[in-house]
Amino acid sequence: MWSVSDEALLAGLASGESDAAVAFIRRFQRRVFGLAMTILNDSAAAEDVAQETFARAWRHAGAYDPRRGPVATWLLTIARNLAIDSVRMRRADPVDPVTLVSLEAVSSDAGPEERAMVGDDAHRLHDALRELPGDQRRALVLAAFYGKTAREISDSENVPLGTAKTRIRAAMIKLRSSLQVEDDERDV
Repeated sequence: MWSVSDEALLAGLASGESDAAVAFIRRFQRRVFGLAMTILNDSAAAEDVAQETFARAWRHAGAYDPRRGPVATWLLTIARNLAIDSVRMRRADPVDPVTLVSLEAVSSDAGPEERAMVGDDAHRLHDALRELPGDQRRALVLAAFYGKTAREISDSENVPLGTAKTRIRAAMIKLRSSLQVEDDERDV
């Protein structure tokens, strides 16, 4: 029925023609959903991304510039960016460091001495983490256990990048100092 160009469908979408909007969505829905599904591996989240992709395409159809590439590329770029944003938002919420540290990784075939050493080290780390201010503890756990960059921590904590870096560094210094003091006391 709609054997018109992608650009014409997009123009119809922008002007509010319902038939053009339906045809535009039908033409691209599989590709948009497929791309979102490939990135997210979650059909419900991919559906949300696809829906938001078409909503953004409708809102920003006037910004499309055919000199920069085909409509499909423009639309799939919107979908890709939204899917990546969704992945970032769905990352695991920070776990309380006390809970994280309490998950001791001891081999099932470890002897009693090794189990005692690992348990002792875990308790020392647990205590040292507990002594850190909450903002520093969160930043350190996000960096050390989740591998987040200072920029990602800055974004997730809504603080300037320099503040995130300072929190990580201060936490590392305090943690190192606390654990070093305990090691020195043990050696005596």
